[in-house]
Amino acid sequence: MAHTRGGYAGFEGLREQAVALRRAGLSRRQIRDRLHVGNNDVLNRLPEGEPPPEWTKRPNAKDALRERARELRLQGWTYDRIEAELGCSRSSVSLWVRDLPKPERKRSPEEAATIARRGWEAKLRIREEERQRTKEAAKQAVGELSSRELFLLGVGLYWAEGGKDKPYDRRENVTFVNSDPGMIRVFLAWLNLLGVERERLRFTVMIHESADVAGAERYWADLVGADRAAFNKTTLKKHNPKTVRKNVGDSYRGCLVIKVLKGAELYRRIEGSWYGIVLGADSAT
Repeated sequence: MAHTRGGYAGFEGLREQAVALRRAGLSRRQIRDRLHVGNNDVLNRLPEGEPPPEWTKRPNAKDALRERARELRLQGWTYDRIEAELGCSRSSVSLWVRDLPKPERKRSPEEAATIARRGWEAKLRIREEERQRTKEAAKQAVGELSSRELFLLGVGLYWAEGGKDKPYDRRENVTFVNSDPGMIRVFLAWLNLLGVERERLRFTVMIHESADVAGAERYWADLVGADRAAFNKTTLKKHNPKTVRKNVGDSYRGCLVIKVLKGAELYRRIEGSWYGIVLGADSAT
C-alpha cells in the first residue's frame, strides 16, 4: 500500500480505505497496522468524522454513578441523600440530575417539625431511663452504713457545708445550712449518732420574700419533725425585680439553717476529726 508521501491524492486514497475499515469495526490501531501509517497526525485525520466502534469505548467509572443518581432523584431523593448514598460531591449530583423535575415536598414544615420533636422526645426518654437506672444501681450498691461510715461522712459533710471558725473570728459554732432535704436528713442522723440532744437544736428558714413562705415553713418543720417553738423567725431575702430567679415553683422551699446550742466542744471535735481524715487520706495514697 502507498504511504502518505504520495501527496493529496495518496492521502484521499488512504482515507477511503481507513473509512471503510472503520465502518467495518476496526480500531485506530488496527487501521494503522493494516495501512502501515506511521504518522500519528495523519492517522488521526484518516478516519475523521467516523465514530469509533462501540467495543473500543472505555467505560466511564462515573457513568454508573450518574445513572444511579438519576434513578434516586426520580424516586424523590434530595441532593443531600443522593450525595450521602453515592459518596459523590454535591456539584456532581447537581450536574447529573438538574434536568429532572424537583421532587414534591412530601411533608409540610409543621409535619417535619412534629416528627423531629417526637424523635428528640424519644431520645430524651431513653436518656432519662438510662440516668435513672444508673442512679438506682448506685443507690442499691451503698447498702446500710456502719456507725463509722456515717461518722466520717458527717464530718466531711459538715466541713463542706457547715460554718467554720476563722483565726480572725473565733466563734466555734456548729451551724449547717442547706436546701437539699437529703443533706438535712443525713446531718440530723449524724448529730443523733454523736449524741446531740434535739433540745439543743434551733432551726431557721431562709427564703425569698416572693416565695411561699408559709408553705416552706410547714415543709421544713415536717421534715425535721420539730415543733414550731424550735424555729426562729424566718429570714426573708428581699426580692430584686431586675433579677430573673430560677429557683421558683412549688419545689422551691429556700434553705434550712440548723444550729447546735452550746456547740463549741462539738465544733472542736469536728475540726479535729476532719484533719484526721486528711492525714488518713494522705497515708492511703
